[in-house]
This record gives sequence, C-alpha cells and structure tokens, in this order.
Amino acid sequence: MLAVGMEFSGLILHLWGFFFPRSYSTPGLCQSVAMLPPAGHLLSLLLVIGTGGTVPSPQLAPQGCYVAEEAGERTFRCSQAGLRAVPAGIPNDTRKLYLDANLLASVPAGAFQHLPVLEELDLSHNVLAHLSGAAFQGLAGTLRHLDLSANQLASVPMEAFVGLQIQVNLSANPWRCDCALQEVLQRVRLAPGTGTGIVCGPGSRSDLVGQEFLPLVGEEELCGTGRGGARHSTDVALLVTMGGWLVLVVAYLAQYVWQNRDGTRRPLKRAPALPVHSEDSSTLSTVV
Repeated sequence: MLAVGMEFSGLILHLWGFFFPRSYSTPGLCQSVAMLPPAGHLLSLLLVIGTGGTVPSPQLAPQGCYVAEEAGERTFRCSQAGLRAVPAGIPNDTRKLYLDANLLASVPAGAFQHLPVLEELDLSHNVLAHLSGAAFQGLAGTLRHLDLSANQLASVPMEAFVGLQIQVNLSANPWRCDCALQEVLQRVRLAPGTGTGIVCGPGSRSDLVGQEFLPLVGEEELCGTGRGGARHSTDVALLVTMGGWLVLVVAYLAQYVWQNRDGTRRPLKRAPALPVHSEDSSTLSTVV
C-alpha cells in the first residue's frame, strides 16, 4: 500500500509540474490566474487520476449515423448506413431509433435491452428473415411503435411480442399464412392502414399464395377456430351422433327379428279339453 501511495503521489507531482511550471518569483493575483491551465487540461488531469493513468476514448457512432433532437425527443438515425448488425454506441436515452434501409438479416436476443426509454423502433426495408424470441427484451414498458415492413419475414415467434403494448407494421413480407401467424396477429395491434399489406407468401398453402391474410382468418381452417373450422367440427359431431343412433336402431331391429324367428319355429300347443261332468249330463236329460 505504501508503494502504491508513493507512485500515486509521484504521478500527481509529475502532472503538477507539467501543468504548473516552477516559478522562482512570487506572482501576483492576476499572474497566478493567468498561469492556471486551461479547463481542458484540468479535465484531462481528473480523467487521468480517476482512470489510473489512461484517458478513455469516447465511443463514436457508426458512419452514416447521427443523434438528433426531434420534437424534443432524443433520436438516433442510422438510415441507409449499410449496417449488417445492430450498431453499438446508441445513447441509452434514445427514444426513437431508425435502422431502416440497411442490410440487417436478423435481430438477436437482447439487442435493445440497453435502451430503457425507447418508444419507436424502425427496422423496415432490411433483409430480416429471423427474429429471436427475446429480440425486444427489456422494452415491454416503453416500446409503442415497431416497423418490420418490407423485410423477408415468413414467420415471427409469438414470444417476441409477449408483454409488448405496441402498434406494429408487418406489411410487405412473404408471410407463411398458418395458425402461428394468426396467433401473432391476435396478440399485437396492427398500425392503421397496414393490414392489407399482409399477404401470403410462397411458404403458404398453394391456394392461399398471393391472398391477403386478414380476410382469410375465420374462413379457412388454420387453427380450427374460425367459422370454417367450427362448421367442420359441427359436421363431424353431427355425423358421429347420427351414426350412434343408426347403430342402436339396427341392433334393436336385429334383436326383434331374431326373437320372432325363434317363436315361429316352436310347435303350437293344443288347448286342453274341458272335462264333462255326469251331473251336467243328468240335468240335461231331465230338462229334455
């Protein structure tokens, strides 16, 4: 500890000698003020002392990106910057982030979790084909608008939108129209006027390719819960019920026919003759 203290004291003395050259005359007040180093030198001195002798270099924004104030909100724009990954150096007080018109192919987990006040995120006009289920982790309480339009998304994990209260633009993507997409659309709110742009892509059933997805919801048997699926389920239940009744009727008729056939095979029994009593005969003779 003593050696560290001596080294630190030596560093202070060395820096003091650099910023305050030794003067053998006693300066006046004005001269003393004039001899003070510039504010930038003092800041450098504090940074050197605080960081153990190294001055940290500020993290610069990528080329083509800049920070701006729009409507009083901190905005970070990286449009058409040729980015292939989410850039570093985004200020953590950014409220609007524009990464549109780049070459982003995926968004990894936690890509924006260091932006605690982000409200608007534009990822449109990229080549996104994959979203992590935790791509928007940490944005549940702040994110309000998300633009994923004009990408290469065929599907997105529903987990990516859990907890988000957002308006999202999903138009102009080659969507695979299936039950998974239907469940995603039930969880999010589409940005006004963007629903017609959700069109079934090549990964969908051949009879759905090129059709708008929203009108199909409830008409096609995607999850078995639409009107088509409900009608199919009702028909199956009706057929099962009718089949059960038919089996019961056939069984009853078979039993009835079998019992009657056994009855026809049995010989008829003659009725016993009534005995004639002698008293009756004598009475009849007397009457005659």
